[in-house]
Parts: sequence; C-alpha cells; structure tokens
Amino acid sequence: MMGSGAVLTRPGARAQRRELADLLAERGPAASTLCAGWTNHDLVAHLVTRERVPWAAPGLIVGRLHGITERAERATMRAHTFPELVETFRAGPPWWQPTRIGLIDDAMNLVEFFVHAEDIRRAAPGWEPRELDTRSRDAMWTALLLIGFAGFRRAGLGVVAERTDAPGRRALHGGEPVVEIVGPPEEIVLYAFGRGQVARVELRGSDADIERFRAAPTGP
Repeated sequence: MMGSGAVLTRPGARAQRRELADLLAERGPAASTLCAGWTNHDLVAHLVTRERVPWAAPGLIVGRLHGITERAERATMRAHTFPELVETFRAGPPWWQPTRIGLIDDAMNLVEFFVHAEDIRRAAPGWEPRELDTRSRDAMWTALLLIGFAGFRRAGLGVVAERTDAPGRRALHGGEPVVEIVGPPEEIVLYAFGRGQVARVELRGSDADIERFRAAPTGP
C-alpha cells in the first residue's frame, strides 16, 4: 500500500487505478480530500458512478445537469458499503465501457485517476510528490493540450507551460500578457485541474500578472 512519501508510479491508467484503490482502502472512508466537502467515501462513489451509471453522465459534462450526477452518487453510496465500492472500482470498468480498451482507458482515465489520488495524498499532512516514470510524464504532457485549454480558459491572459523534467514548452491559452507555468507535467496538470494550492510549480511573469493568474478560476 502507498504511504505519504514519494512512490515510483507505474505507467498507464490500470496501474493508476490500482494505486488509487490501494490508497482509498488504506486511508479509509472518512479521510478528507482536496475536493471540497468530499471524503474518500464520496470520492469512490463518484468514481464508481462515473464508470457504471450511464444516466449520470450528462451531469459530468454539463454543469446545469450536475444535480443528476449528485443524486446518482448519493444512491451509489446508499446501496454499497465503502469496501464494496473500493473493490468495484478496483475491478475495472463493466463490459460495455470502451475504457476496457487500454488506449481509451489511458486517454480517459490516466489523468483522472492521478489527480484523484493526489486529492487524497495531498490532503494529508507531510505529503511528498510521487516520482512518475517517463512514460506517465509524457502522457501528462500530451494531455495538457486539451486539459490546458479547458483548465485555463478563464485565465484572462496568455498561459505558456514549460516542463522541467525534459525539453518541452507549449502555449495552453492565448492572449497577452503571458504568464509561464513551469514544473513537471503532472504538477502543471494539477494546477490546470484546479489544484493550484498544492501544485509544485513556478509562475513567471510580472507580479501583477501572476496575482491575476492566481486569482482566476481553473479547472475543466
């Protein structure tokens, strides 16, 4: 099971799923997360609902329909114990889910599972970043093309990302002036997902622009 220290993370969404399931089981249902108002019990109910309750899907995409998803998540929590939910999540997607195909699973779930594992880990005192393998970091960097556009769409200025583990630099949002966000790809992903308070990145730009950037809402 994973502790709070640095862990070499294996590549792929399936490995991230196992790590997240282990972490949920280790920390227990009452542990807090970075998701406002959510415990681990809420989080795993969300993960199972997202994967196994098709009628809840519209609320994951359209904000005005989020109440549908919330009702489904509450129903999932009532119908199953926390250990049952963890093992259901660990078992993987049902037969009808396209994420049973590895490439689709990685595209849809690698970042999702990484971010939610960090929601648990970084909510606890004394956490340290995980050390990701090169393949996972490259996948995070690729994912930033879409995640960055969605995550920084309300930035109100230009956003350029620069990775520190390997050569790489790309624009995530157009506009002037520009703020640069510098760090490992996974930390930039966390910032784009609205976890800026725990993302270990460096922001470069004028003091006024950085303050404006920090104040802007982020997240898909």
